[in-house]
Amino acid sequence: MNENASRPRRPPGLPTRRAARDLLDAVLEAHRPLEEALEALPTRLEARDKAAAHRIAAMVLRRLGSIDAVLEPFLRREPPPPARHALRIGAAELLLLGTPSHAAVASAVDLAPRAFAGLVNAVLRKLAAEGPALLEGLDAARLDTPPWLWTAWHGAYGPAVRAIAEAHNGPAPLDLSFKPGALPPEGAEALPGGSFRLPAGTRVTEIPGFAEGQFWVQDAAAALPARLLAPRAGENIADLCAAPGGKTAQLAAAGAKVTAVERDAKRAARLRENLARLQLPAEIVTADAASWKPAAPFDAILLDAPCTATGTIRRHPDVAWLKRARDVATAAALQSRLLQAAAGMLAPGGRLVFATCSLQAEEGEAHLREAPALGLKLDPISPAEVPGLEEAILPSGALRTRPDYWGARGGMDGFFMARFVKG
Repeated sequence: MNENASRPRRPPGLPTRRAARDLLDAVLEAHRPLEEALEALPTRLEARDKAAAHRIAAMVLRRLGSIDAVLEPFLRREPPPPARHALRIGAAELLLLGTPSHAAVASAVDLAPRAFAGLVNAVLRKLAAEGPALLEGLDAARLDTPPWLWTAWHGAYGPAVRAIAEAHNGPAPLDLSFKPGALPPEGAEALPGGSFRLPAGTRVTEIPGFAEGQFWVQDAAAALPARLLAPRAGENIADLCAAPGGKTAQLAAAGAKVTAVERDAKRAARLRENLARLQLPAEIVTADAASWKPAAPFDAILLDAPCTATGTIRRHPDVAWLKRARDVATAAALQSRLLQAAAGMLAPGGRLVFATCSLQAEEGEAHLREAPALGLKLDPISPAEVPGLEEAILPSGALRTRPDYWGARGGMDGFFMARFVKG
């Protein structure tokens, strides 16, 4: 008798589910960013399997509150994390991803610790019997948003908090910025701001022109700060906190002489690689922009400051569960230091665009109060500069994008942007 014939056959796609479990463990137990955990997966795992694992883990993180609410009636006590993650993966596949029930249940059972295999099997069979109807009647927007974020967003945006939360429920489309003269791929949607949009799940490396460096991935909202800076050929411009380099690429493509400053050596290396693929020039400086001193003042500066990134949850659902309320004050303090440093690097009459990809007012609107003491005068953004986003212009003249804007098109990241002129 063949020895292998006596062993139970493992369900197909098990390595993918194991990788998804490892991703969830990294985010929810070790508090590591999802993208960082994805890069740390074994190299033997094929790219297609990594992508599938990311898709499963991202769906669990997007709908974590709803998934746990569905599971709760079937659990007498809290299972350990490995069993909990197996249940979450199985539930996501059954209720949200359309995986055949036999495959979803069998794989989840195999993922679970042996002592909890029976529990996982029993619970998921019940979920499979009732199906997606289990999700009906749940307040998904509230359940899938950490309470501290809901409270903060309700305070800042009022009833719009629900639309913001609902915009996080599905995967974001793929937005691209193109070099001047490059042609977008067939089927790409031209957005009012100049970006082009492709459906969620599009493999960027398979898009014509990728290898030739014709474009780069950049959310439509993330492309706005560089456009608002209005770079001109020959200007000396600094891009502070520059990695991964999308905004540096925009400035360089406009013909500016760009100095890209990045504190983290690994991120600086990634910036260098991205610019090399795009064949765009920039001086890359590995330094802390809060203390770095340039040889001469700059004509213009783009400061996309580090932040809690709560405006990017539609693309990075792990952010919702990694960040805490206390992180906001820490980020805001760093932003203040960077804004002060940037003001000191700017030539008289020079332009500065300050941006954060956060929905927290402390990391955006609050910084407007600091500008006058730094010699910075707010330069209001006009509707003509942001076609299709007139509602995003604040009474102050700054700009606030939200995930629910352009909802019919797939939304956009939440950003705060303000443009200043040095007196």
